[in-house]
Amino acid sequence: MASQVVQEAPALAMEMDVAVRMNDIGFSYQSKKLFSHLDLEIRRGNIYGLLGKNGAGKTTLLKLLCGQLFAQSGAIEVFNQNPQKRIPSLLQEIFYLPEEFPLPKMKANEYLAMLSPFYPRFDHTMFGVYCKDFEVDLNQRLDQMSLGQKKKVLLSFGLASNTSLLILDEPTNGLDIPSKRQFRQTVASAMTENRTFIISTHQVRDMENLIDPIIILHDGSVIFNDTVASVADKYVLNLTTSEPKTDTAMYTEKVLGGWMVLSERTEETEGQPLDLETLFNVVVQTSKGTMGGV
Repeated sequence: MASQVVQEAPALAMEMDVAVRMNDIGFSYQSKKLFSHLDLEIRRGNIYGLLGKNGAGKTTLLKLLCGQLFAQSGAIEVFNQNPQKRIPSLLQEIFYLPEEFPLPKMKANEYLAMLSPFYPRFDHTMFGVYCKDFEVDLNQRLDQMSLGQKKKVLLSFGLASNTSLLILDEPTNGLDIPSKRQFRQTVASAMTENRTFIISTHQVRDMENLIDPIIILHDGSVIFNDTVASVADKYVLNLTTSEPKTDTAMYTEKVLGGWMVLSERTEETEGQPLDLETLFNVVVQTSKGTMGGV
């Protein structure tokens, strides 16, 4: 954890549609440097996907946004405020669901009564709707629930909190297949132009057609922050049975039945939709954001 807070980082002038801005962030765990000169901008009204390899710093980045960790250099603003100052008016606009979480020995309804007052726009009716959709028994004790059931309770709570920013770290871990589908439907229905989601995940196939724009974290930097559509406008993905020429292809991957090839799009080119897994592999392999703006 950071040993101290940098005194009064330069103020950031944020546009109305910007929810988060991180400027020149440096962060280390003791002797291990994780971020150096990291920049990131997140705009309101989107469901962002945060992708990266194990150890890339995704969870650390999320905790910096929540004010649970302090950057050693640089400036962070969330809705024009510094999360490190832990101002109540900002904290009530952020809901953070970590990948691992302790829960008290109480029923879900008791948990609701204890914590919902911290969120001024909490919607008790919608909490009940979300729990019903997720098939959660509110009379069961939280500590006696499975991991998946616990996560459904907290997802329902977060969505019903009506915060402007929802940060979800690996939200589909522990969910069964029907629940993953319900998660996608519920998040999509809860989205408004005034809300912003940041979803960190390794399960990119669970998030297909939900998260966009995509943020890719690699080697201590944000190397991609763009929409899938912007990439699809420039590049095309095709399956070929013969080994492609490396000088004409941006990315190749051996797959069942041949080779998957990514190349620059021309007017005559038709191809397959670019999936998130391939997008991630392409960006990391080409590195340093050659396919998308940061």
